[in-house]
Amino acid sequence: MRHPRQLATADHGDGRHRRGIESTSIHVGKYCHVLREQCLAVCSGLVSIVDDVVRVLPQPLQDIAFRNRELIKFAIVGATTFVIDSGIFYALKWTVLEEKPVTAKIIAGVIAVIASYILNREWSFKNRGGRERHHEALLFFAVSGVGVVLSMLPLYISRYAFQLHQPTVSFMVENIADFVSAYIIGNLLQMAFRFWAMRRWVFPDEVDQMLEDLEEYVEEEHHRRPLGR
Repeated sequence: MRHPRQLATADHGDGRHRRGIESTSIHVGKYCHVLREQCLAVCSGLVSIVDDVVRVLPQPLQDIAFRNRELIKFAIVGATTFVIDSGIFYALKWTVLEEKPVTAKIIAGVIAVIASYILNREWSFKNRGGRERHHEALLFFAVSGVGVVLSMLPLYISRYAFQLHQPTVSFMVENIADFVSAYIIGNLLQMAFRFWAMRRWVFPDEVDQMLEDLEEYVEEEHHRRPLGR
């Protein structure tokens, strides 16, 4: 059995631990709130810029832009989060995390993905959705994870299937192949998949979803009916 002083010390330690967790949760919550407010401010700026650009386009191009508005917004969000990712990565890598570039990349990537979720939810697919927030966020991060894997495939094929690396090829050819496979083909592949998956699963059209559910219900009822009726 513990001495009363030991019990008091243990309780005091547990209390400090709980207070530490609560303090961390509060700081994380405040940071997420600030990040959301910043993303909404970015959304407002993007809306203004896009509207100004669309107004000066000829009418046929305005019609095309309107029909593909979700794709255009999605591409703009992708470019914005790329700048966020790169900017935070190099800011950390050149300052406090100079000797830990992987850690800097992880931090930058997490912030960029959160910003991407907020921007896509509040702007690109603003008129879609309907899922519960936690379910929607889980699907978003799952789709983003699959997209990251897809973006790595061209680089993997270039390196290990086509052997486009030194000493098989020159330094210049290796770097050109890496850039084309990772940043052009990989990003295009990832973007195409994520756009399709976002519309299909993460931010589905509520009307289309209701129609699909109705069709499934009618089909199930049809199969349940006894033959001859």
